[in-house]
Amino acid sequence: MSFLHNLAVALGLATATVPAAHHALPPTGYLVTRAPVSDEKAVFATVETANVVPARARVGGTIAEVKVRQGDKVELGQEIALVGDPKLALQVNSYAAQVLAGEAQLAQARTDYDRAQRLMKANAISQAAFDQARTAYSVAINTLKSQQAQKAVAEQQLKEGAVLAPTSGRVLTVPVTVGTVVMAGDTLATVAEQDFVLRLLVPERHARFLKAGDPVRIDGQDVGLGDGPRYGTIRLVYPQIAGGRVMADAVVPGLTDYFVGERVRVWVSAGTRQAIVIPSDYLLTRFGMDYARVHLASGQIIDVPVQRGERHPTPALPGGIEILSGLHPGDRLVKPGARS
Repeated sequence: MSFLHNLAVALGLATATVPAAHHALPPTGYLVTRAPVSDEKAVFATVETANVVPARARVGGTIAEVKVRQGDKVELGQEIALVGDPKLALQVNSYAAQVLAGEAQLAQARTDYDRAQRLMKANAISQAAFDQARTAYSVAINTLKSQQAQKAVAEQQLKEGAVLAPTSGRVLTVPVTVGTVVMAGDTLATVAEQDFVLRLLVPERHARFLKAGDPVRIDGQDVGLGDGPRYGTIRLVYPQIAGGRVMADAVVPGLTDYFVGERVRVWVSAGTRQAIVIPSDYLLTRFGMDYARVHLASGQIIDVPVQRGERHPTPALPGGIEILSGLHPGDRLVKPGARS
């Protein structure tokens, strides 16, 4: 009798523990929740540089050498062209000769002044003659300084024939060739800064939802960043409407600079709403119908038909799919093929 009683108690305990194990969410499960999602709208944007800086000639003359071409990367201060002016070389030679003459005059004036000092101590010359020698020496010193300054100016002008890159980036245009005559201030090349952005044109009816810091999404293949979505943020919204559109700049990490001016499609937020979004790998399709496997409290796993909506990928849920009907908050999902 006691053996039968103990067996019944053991069977009862085993039966009571089985449902409790089925109540737990499987390791591969997903809890359905309703959360705010962005109502995304697709707009077109172009890959642009934040600033295009011209590289200008500092002196007039003839282009003697062009060291870059369109598409080359340059660093700040790198020499990209050389402007030559034969007159500057002649001026440097002329001033150099004047400096040599000034040095000779200064040496003669110093000799005369030293002699006048010795004669003055011996009372062999008048005060007027001494003052004249001292003045001639002072004039020779200042004349040499003026000639040296003029030579330095000519040499600096000759050095300024080298056209330097005004910023680090990529050369967009080179509108001159060797032999082109340029004036001081003419543009020899344009350099795009390395700070590249997506310049969006958003319809004005969506502009009120757009603000700095909002996320944006693009397809990585559109800008050479590989498969899958890429995410960025709005950096600046321009406070002007032109042609029914508002311009905004978005920053996307890793945006390459080989596609300046290319049009790409960008999804921006046009408001938020509550929706159910689940990972796409929790759906299975049979005979054209979509199903989600729901883990019931009783421990059963059933396939529930659902109606899928638009894709809503986010950095936290790259394969997010909106579910329009069939699921409710609190449902526990199991991946197809998984068992409790």
